Amino acid sequence: MLLKKPRNIALRIFLSAVPRLSFVVAAFIIASAATVSATAAPIALPALPEPVSNNAVASVTINDTQYVFSFMGLGKGKTHNDVHNRAWQLVINNKDKPLQWQALPPVPSSLALKGRLASVAVGVKDSVYIFGGYTVDEHHNEISTPDVYKYSPTTGEYTLLAPMPVPVDDATALVYQDRYVYLVSGWHNDGNVNLVQAYDTQTGQWQQASPFLGNPVFGQAGGIVNNTMVICDGVSVTPHSDKRRSFAAETACFKGVIDNKNPLKIDWRTLKHPTGTARYRMAAAGDKATNKIYFVGGSTNPYNYNGIGYNGEPSNADSAIWTFDIAEETWVISKTEAVAPTMDHRGLIDINGTWVTIGGMLGAQRVTSKVTSHFSALAEASCSLTQQASSDVSSQSSDGQADERVKTTPNLECQHQNNINGEK
Repeated sequence: MLLKKPRNIALRIFLSAVPRLSFVVAAFIIASAATVSATAAPIALPALPEPVSNNAVASVTINDTQYVFSFMGLGKGKTHNDVHNRAWQLVINNKDKPLQWQALPPVPSSLALKGRLASVAVGVKDSVYIFGGYTVDEHHNEISTPDVYKYSPTTGEYTLLAPMPVPVDDATALVYQDRYVYLVSGWHNDGNVNLVQAYDTQTGQWQQASPFLGNPVFGQAGGIVNNTMVICDGVSVTPHSDKRRSFAAETACFKGVIDNKNPLKIDWRTLKHPTGTARYRMAAAGDKATNKIYFVGGSTNPYNYNGIGYNGEPSNADSAIWTFDIAEETWVISKTEAVAPTMDHRGLIDINGTWVTIGGMLGAQRVTSKVTSHFSALAEASCSLTQQASSDVSSQSSDGQADERVKTTPNLECQHQNNINGEK
């Protein structure tokens, strides 16, 4: 009988429900914003057991448990004797049990010197892959290592994999389809390379992808979301007729789009730089949840591994955060929420929606053990929902930065609003 009622009666019923539907939608948006804030419970993140910089960092999630890693790097003395191969693991258990870094077996090496700098690490499914880096001896000789190791958190073992065709350090490592790892540019023993070396974690084979079209660089940073990657800055080599080569900051950003049918084909395009001033050894990563790529910290003065610039001047960390919106192709510039900016990084890690760096250098080139919270992507999502629902919805801010421990509480001040188009 109800299905046979006149259409105008049904229409009146629908129209009478519209205000209620609008109210329900608004309430849902407000509730969603509150849920984001409520579920992003603070997690106290302890400092590493020792200060370390230029360390390879990575994260994997296995059975809803996140594992965060720090491999190798430079100790607080900042000499060749302080380059090591020690490794640490932090299990994010989301329980009341205090978190604590656990020592892992040292990272193996095929070279005589075991400690390495400028390695990169990435998480793929339930394993971590560690690539390259370089050793430094007492005479400051540096060798790029071909080593590739897979570390399994479940077994605690390293497995030696096929070596890199061209050993590189200070490269950028990006993961595509949870299978392919791209090593973009980087330094090889005596100079930079423009290669994009692609490693297939399923077959264990190396292949060459479309080469990087920018000037070959080391110390650059980049991130990837789906099939779009962005690479920015680093250091290029300048030749001279009357003296040895020199190094110069490379102010340039490039967007690479991976072909959906051929993972070895990358369409490289130039991208407007966010500031016009290059940074060296930033921490960067892509975020699928926001469809954005973040660049954090680094220094505007490229430097040797001890933090002293190639120009002889001490380098300092930059406080800026660059955010590239892939859909809009625009940059947003903001500042870190941390008490002090950081530099000398190999990666940016997402822990419960808060993006952190692990170790690195603070002011006066001081090597730190801190896990530094820089910003929260959840805050951005909360701001968006709040603005749609009501301007009266309040939010609270806390960066939780402590001397040796931080809390991953999102900052909800909605402050990322400055939009802009567009020896080694």
